Amino acid sequence: MQQKQALIVVDVQNDFCPGGALAVRDADAVISILNRYIGKFSQACLPVIATRDWHPAKTTHFKNFGGLWPAHCVQHTKGAEFHPGLNLGAEAIVVSKGTAPDEDSYSAFQGVDSSGVALTELLRQLGVETLYVGGLATDYCVKDTVLDGLKRGFKAVVLGDAIRGVDVHPTDSRQALAEMNDAGAITLNTIEESRL
Repeated sequence: MQQKQALIVVDVQNDFCPGGALAVRDADAVISILNRYIGKFSQACLPVIATRDWHPAKTTHFKNFGGLWPAHCVQHTKGAEFHPGLNLGAEAIVVSKGTAPDEDSYSAFQGVDSSGVALTELLRQLGVETLYVGGLATDYCVKDTVLDGLKRGFKAVVLGDAIRGVDVHPTDSRQALAEMNDAGAITLNTIEESRL
């Protein structure tokens, strides 16, 4: 593995997993694959960044207040916690997004760490050039994170078998992946890990 890489684990939170308020179909299937990547990056002393939706109870992101989605990932609730099967070590950096009452914030690049440092600045401080991105959901937060990363000059690798989509329309995830690839992202599946 090269020194200028970082793993971004997008929104693997209880509310997006089976039984959650906004469950993504088959979401928990990404966990074992992501755990392998977390292990690889941690072993190589490369950054592991875990993003989370961290919404206030009242936000225009939710249907009750004019938004698209049912209430989910409300700050300090069980639903907002990372899935218990996700093996994030103590060294993982947590980036929170959607924290204001008027924010949607699908992209991790709209989030900040516990000190208030934005993700772009954090990655620059760490000397990161290439992002490996997996998690939930393909057609929203994963897609927006990858596209924003590319716009900011990072290279992006989508972990194809470690993502799952909401698929409001059946082809949404497929279209999202095509959009990411067209913008310059590479898709990598576990079987191709030798490229790491």
